[in-house]
Amino acid sequence: MAKVSAPTRDRLLEAAGKLFYAEGLRAVSMDDIAEAAGVTKRTLYYHFRSKDDLIAAWLETRDQPNLAAFRRWFSRAEGDVADRIQAIFDNLARAARRRTWKGCGFLRASVELVNLPGHPAIIAARAHKKRVEDWICSELLRAGIPGDTRAIAAQIILLLDGAFAVVLLHRDPVYFENAGKAAAVLIRSC
Repeated sequence: MAKVSAPTRDRLLEAAGKLFYAEGLRAVSMDDIAEAAGVTKRTLYYHFRSKDDLIAAWLETRDQPNLAAFRRWFSRAEGDVADRIQAIFDNLARAARRRTWKGCGFLRASVELVNLPGHPAIIAARAHKKRVEDWICSELLRAGIPGDTRAIAAQIILLLDGAFAVVLLHRDPVYFENAGKAAAVLIRSC
């Protein structure tokens, strides 16, 4: 029986995602993506009007899986909300110890496209980060954390995204662990 391949759009997104994550957005050409997906450039442009649209679509495919991972790590952790938030950082530290880890695709896209604030990928990245912040805020509210939970969630996002940057810079996952401890202290100080 012949193997059924994934739909073309999915193959394109998968190939583009692997290349974008490994090499960076600007380093990857549409030719590279078409070749990796086993399609012609014409087929690629049939599914995506531009590289910009493809980049944004790839980031949008990462939104829910990334948020689901955070939720899973949070829900599997024991302890109070501070311990559970800290568990997200600890799991990120574990992930960062893999040789293939290259940081947060959303943040890397924002760096590569810093001069293009209206770029579809920047909009997708901003939306993802907002969803993560909203989810953290909802968990803080659910746990009955007093005070301005929106501000606390924003501070946790600063710790999270700052840790992504510093871990990528130094290649030292301990920064995730330290940021997680700081997030737990922040929550417990409320």
